Amino acid sequence: MCIGEAQTAASRALALAAQYPRFVFATAGVHPGEAGTYERQRDEPWIREAMTAGAVAIGECGLDYHYDHVAPEQQRLAFADQIEMAASVGKPLIVHTRDAEPDTMTAVREAGSAGVRGVLHCYTGSHELADVALSAGWYISFSGIITFARWTDDALVRLVPEDRLLVETDAPYLAPVPKRGRRNEPQFARYTVERLATVRNTSIDAIGAAVTANARRLLHLPVLSSPSTEPRA
Repeated sequence: MCIGEAQTAASRALALAAQYPRFVFATAGVHPGEAGTYERQRDEPWIREAMTAGAVAIGECGLDYHYDHVAPEQQRLAFADQIEMAASVGKPLIVHTRDAEPDTMTAVREAGSAGVRGVLHCYTGSHELADVALSAGWYISFSGIITFARWTDDALVRLVPEDRLLVETDAPYLAPVPKRGRRNEPQFARYTVERLATVRNTSIDAIGAAVTANARRLLHLPVLSSPSTEPRA
């Protein structure tokens, strides 16, 4: 999954998805860190065009009050508009949230009421916000952070039902142990899956099958046969 957090990135993600349709999927949206220049009249057309061109989700969007680069009210405007777009085009949301839980809870509840589904990505937030998202029909995605020595909230990892669980890299950052310190890559997601299996007292195969099925369901991805069984051209 290649995240298009601004117009240029979305174009690059769509190009990669077109080049590798079996393996790469694209999103398009405006990250809260990019929301300072957001204008609906200018940005909505390219986001909608990206959805038509094959993007599977809107985002990465959301709220980040950790830094003061973009005013919260401008972030909320961009996020609300993208929730509205997601409702109108029938696409899920990829959501970033940091130090903005009350406003994120409000937005997720409103999105859920409008029939919009999504995922809280790279999740390290509270159990309360996770419960709000799950009640709205959303998913929770964990990254390599849960393999770090400083991670202490295994109860959060166990809180998410198996049918709402996702795994990600958040590449090129947050490489999981034992690859920490290196550029993160999709193949390293296996270590996060292994950690999930340990914490949840289940098998690696069971977690792998669950997160794959969940991603297909949320993002409406095709169920692909293996290359060895596909008909030759």
